[in-house]
Amino acid sequence: MTCLIELASAGNAVELTRNCAFESAKSAVSHFLRDRTDMTVVPFQRLQREQRPTTPPLGHAADTLPKQGKMMLSTDTTFPVACSWCLWTLLSLCYGLEFRYHNTAEVEKYLRDVSRNYPNITYRYNIGRSVEGRHLWVLVLGKSPREHKVGIPEFKYVGNMHGNEAVGRVLLLQLIDYLTKGYRSNALVTRLLDTTRVHILPSMNPDGFESSSRDCMNGFGRYNSHGVDLNRNFPDAFLRRARAGARGGVRGGARAGATVGEGKEEREQEVEAIMQWMKMERFVLSANLHGGAVVASYPYDNSNGGSELQEGASVTPDNDVFVHLAKTYSYSHTQMYKGNACSDSSFPHGITNGYQWYALPGGMQDYNYVWQQCLEITLELSCCKFPPERELPSYWEANRPALLAYMQQVHLGVKGQVLDGEGVPVQDAVVEVEGRKNLCPFRSGPHGEYYRLLLPGNYTFKVTYPGHETLVETLAVPYGPENFSALMHDFQLQRSVNASTPVTPTQPCSPRVDTPLNDSAALQFTAVVTFLLPLLYVSMLL
Repeated sequence: MTCLIELASAGNAVELTRNCAFESAKSAVSHFLRDRTDMTVVPFQRLQREQRPTTPPLGHAADTLPKQGKMMLSTDTTFPVACSWCLWTLLSLCYGLEFRYHNTAEVEKYLRDVSRNYPNITYRYNIGRSVEGRHLWVLVLGKSPREHKVGIPEFKYVGNMHGNEAVGRVLLLQLIDYLTKGYRSNALVTRLLDTTRVHILPSMNPDGFESSSRDCMNGFGRYNSHGVDLNRNFPDAFLRRARAGARGGVRGGARAGATVGEGKEEREQEVEAIMQWMKMERFVLSANLHGGAVVASYPYDNSNGGSELQEGASVTPDNDVFVHLAKTYSYSHTQMYKGNACSDSSFPHGITNGYQWYALPGGMQDYNYVWQQCLEITLELSCCKFPPERELPSYWEANRPALLAYMQQVHLGVKGQVLDGEGVPVQDAVVEVEGRKNLCPFRSGPHGEYYRLLLPGNYTFKVTYPGHETLVETLAVPYGPENFSALMHDFQLQRSVNASTPVTPTQPCSPRVDTPLNDSAALQFTAVVTFLLPLLYVSMLL
C-alpha cells in the first residue's frame, strides 16, 4: 500500500514503478521461502558474496589467498540452483534483464532502448554487417560516450565470436544492465565509467548464433555464413612456418580461412569490420569471450619457431603483463583460478599461454597485440558452450566480479602525450620500453597519446620522432588500477640541430609489410635473382 501511495505522487513514475515491482518481488520471494521448513530466511540485503582479492598480490604466492565462498541463503544452507533460477527470473522480470538467450532482433532492441534511457552515459553505434546483413552493434559506456577524451583509455569486450558459444553474449548484456543501473549508485561502477570509455560488442557472429543448435559441445553454428572460423581469419605475423592444425586443444581442429596470412588476404566481413573498428578507436585493453573450457588464455597464440618460442610457450615481450591480466580474471572468478572446472582439462592458476595450449593461426588476440598495440586475452567461460538457460544466473554471479576487475586493469602503467619542440602533440612517435622489443613498435596516436600497460617498477623509455632528438627517460611506475589512473607523464621532445628537411611522420606498422613471403612468391624471387646474377657478372667483365 505504501508503495502505491508513493507511486501516485511520484514525479518519476517509471522508476518508482520498477522499484514497486522489485519490492513486491522481494516480498514474494520471502513468503515463498518461509514456507520451506528446511531453510532459514535472512534479510534480502544479506544475500551477498564473500570478498576476495581481485588478483594475487604482486610477489605473493597465489595459493595463499582465501577461497571464494558460495552464495548462501543462511549461515548453514546453500541456495539451490533451481531456486536461484526462480529468484533471478522473478526479479529480472521486475527489475533487470531476463536471463535467457536473446535473439539478434531482441539484442538490437535492447541496445537501442538502453541508449535512449541512458543518453548521458551510453551511445550505440554500428561497426559493420555480417555476411547475411545483420548489424554489428556496439554500445559504448562512459562519462563522455560519444567521443574520445585525451587521457581516458578505450576498453572493449567482444562476445559470441563463435556463434554457438553463447554464454559470453549473455554476460555482456547483463554487464551493460549492471553498469547502467549502477552508475552513480555503485562506487566501483561510477569510478570505472568516469575514468574509462567501455565498448561492448555482444555478438561478433550473429549469423552463427542464429543458426546454432543448442548443443553443449558438438552443435553447429560456430562459423559465419561462409563456413569460416572468424578466429582463424586475422593477419598472422607467424604464419609462414605455422602449423595449421591442432596441437591437441579442444578448439584447434576448427576450420580456418583458406587465405589467412598470404600476400593478398581474403577477410570475412565480420573480421574486416573488427579491423576497421580498431583503426577508428585506439583500444588499450580488450578481452574476447568464448566457451568450451574455463580458462584465461593470453598471447601469443602462434609461433614460427623464433626467439618467442620458449619451453613450449610463445612468449610476448609483455609476458609479465599478460600473465597478470589473465590471473586478475581467473582469481576474481569463483572457479577459474582452480584450473579444473572442466573434467577434461587442467590449467595451473586457471590461465594458459595460447600457443602452449595449441597453435592457433590467424587469431584475433595476436592481431590486437601485434598490429593495434591493444593487449587482449581470450576468456573461456563455460565447459558447455550452450548451457541451459536456468544456469545462466550462476554464470553471471561467477563472472561479474572478474569482468569488473579486468576492466580496471586498463589503468596499469603509464599514459600521456608526446609533444614536439613547440609543445604540439605528434602522431606516430615511437614509444619503446627498454627490454620490450615489440614486433610492431608502440606509437603515439592522433592526439599524441600513448598508453603502456606495465606492472609496478622502474622502466626506461626511448621516444623517437623524425626531426627531433631521441629522448630517453626512466620512470618509476606505481600500481595504477587502485587509483583508476595510470601514471601520467608527457614526453617533451627537442628539435634536432641537424634537422634541415621537413618532418615526415614515420609510417605505422602494416600487416601487409610484416607478412612473410609465401612459398610461390619466394620461388619467383629466387628465379629472378638466379637469372639476373650471371648477366650482372658478365656486364662487369665487359
